Order: sequence, then C-alpha cells, then structure tokens
Amino acid sequence: MHLTFSRLRAFAAAALLSLGLAGCGYNTIPTMEESAKAKWADVQNNYQRRADLIPNLVATVQGYTKQEKDVLTAVVEARAKATQTRVDASQLTDPDKIKQFQEAQSQLSGALSRLLAVSENYPDLKSNQNFLALQSQLEGTENRIAVARRDYIDAVRAYNTELRTFPGVVWASTFFRANKPMVEFAAGEAAQTPPQVKF
Repeated sequence: MHLTFSRLRAFAAAALLSLGLAGCGYNTIPTMEESAKAKWADVQNNYQRRADLIPNLVATVQGYTKQEKDVLTAVVEARAKATQTRVDASQLTDPDKIKQFQEAQSQLSGALSRLLAVSENYPDLKSNQNFLALQSQLEGTENRIAVARRDYIDAVRAYNTELRTFPGVVWASTFFRANKPMVEFAAGEAAQTPPQVKF
C-alpha cells in the first residue's frame, strides 16, 4: 500500500512537472523553429514556381525577339544560378548562405525585368496570348514570393525573439543550446537605390 501511494505521488509529481514545462514555454522554441522552417519552405516553393515559368517565357519571347539574344541568355543563366543556389532548413542560421541565395534570386529578378522591358519593343509579342498568360502568372508569383518572404521574416523574428527573451532565454541556455538565431531576408542593394526615371 505504501509503495503504491509513493508511486502515485511520483506519477502525480511527474504529471504536474510535465504540465508546468508545457505551460511555461518549453515547447515554444521548437514550435517557432518549425514554423520558421515551414515558412522557408513556402519561400523556396514560390521561387521554384517562378523558375519553372521562365523556360516557357523565354521560349515565347525567343520566337519574337531573335535579336535580343543577350537578354534571353542572361535570363537563362540567372535562372540556372538561382536554381543551383539552395538553402535547406539546417542552413537558415548561416548569413553567408542566405546572402548567396538572395543575390542569386535578385540577379534573376533583374534579368526578368530586363526581359519584360525588352518585350515592350515588340507589339506582336505583347499581344500574344501565351506571353500575356505567362506574364500574368509571373506577376502573381512575384506577389506570392513577397508574401512568403514577409511570412518567413515574421516567423524568424518571433523565433529569434523567443531565444532572447524570458522564459525562452532560460530554455535556450539549457535544453536548446544548439538552437541559433535564424537569418532574415534583408533588402538588397538595388532596393536602397531610387529608380532612375527617364523621359
């Protein structure tokens, strides 16, 4: 009887301790880390969607703009570099990897902008239904990328804040010592420069 009562007390104490740990934030760090990783997967998914649209866009434009070979080549090369520059969830704490990824995606964005600007010189291309559909899909994808990046930044900020504030800092310094702050996206250098307007 005495052994059963002490086992019952130990079980009750363990149950209370588990509830206490769950209630005071022990699970918050892993939950926020997984949320940030999921948001990163959304970012990558949207960039991949953009990369998948590019071959069709290039093929469509190529039929109309044979003399714009340099622009088309730049888009194809930028796409290749962007799709080769990968960052998996385990590398989200490495600023250099995030910077390389961002730079590759920025180069692709610039090449696409030049391609779309060139298309303005070709009225037949601008009225092509396939081109218009691809252009619309690309614009929608760019919007999705912006939303996915914003969601990732929000998730990373929440995670990084949890690592530095109470009670998360207690868990981060004991049970989650291996957890490091994740890197956010930063605005590229081109975003800091106002656009040149020519009339």
